[in-house]
Amino acid sequence: MKKLTFEELLEAGVHFGHLKRKWNPAMAPYIFEEKKGIHIIDLNKTLEHLERSAAALKQIAKSGKKILFVATKKQAKGIVEEKVKEVNMPYVTERWTGGMLTNFSTTRKSIKKMQAIDKMKQDGTWETLNKRERLFKTRQREKLEKTFGSIADMTRLPAAIFIIDIVKEHIALKEAKRLNIPVFAMVDTNANPKSVDFPIPANDDATKSIALIVGYVCDAIKEGLEERRSAREAAKAKKEATKEEAKTEK
Repeated sequence: MKKLTFEELLEAGVHFGHLKRKWNPAMAPYIFEEKKGIHIIDLNKTLEHLERSAAALKQIAKSGKKILFVATKKQAKGIVEEKVKEVNMPYVTERWTGGMLTNFSTTRKSIKKMQAIDKMKQDGTWETLNKRERLFKTRQREKLEKTFGSIADMTRLPAAIFIIDIVKEHIALKEAKRLNIPVFAMVDTNANPKSVDFPIPANDDATKSIALIVGYVCDAIKEGLEERRSAREAAKAKKEATKEEAKTEK
């Protein structure tokens, strides 16, 4: 996988932090300088942490586990939805429902309720409902889809969570930490990187910055998935070759 360059990060505005008065002192090791009252992120540190995060995410994907992406701010929603769909990982871009992780059994019940409505349409049960019941079920399905549709395939807690803007997504961060789920995140100068396992110091407000970072980690995940697929195919081929060899010996 082609690594990002300092120039690419610079061009995407990854280095622009928040106003000095909004900074979190814990971000001091990742700040290069202050320019016109704005903190500038050290892109060498960004590259270092981005590579570390991408390598870890690749291994998680290679192991066949799920990574949940969380980004409900408008600048990030569309980007995350587009990029994460490509690697078939779950994501939350609408409102984070409290207890989505810590009360996962209830989350699964909501998803099953949605799937039950779909089944009704397939097995003919839908036709036995009156107009009022259909309207109620349709509205219920739309509401559930908006909140849980993008995590419908997440049958168990994710192996990791990737957050864009830990200040905004503080509830998701808190739930992940409570469950000891490793947290990867884009961390801007107004946030505390110590609350994240794999912080990536970066501008989490600009669409270009978000697109570059999310695109890169998704490419790493894609690589991990491809390596997993190749390993499984090789193992299958080896097993079949062994069978054929055994037949020949007989």
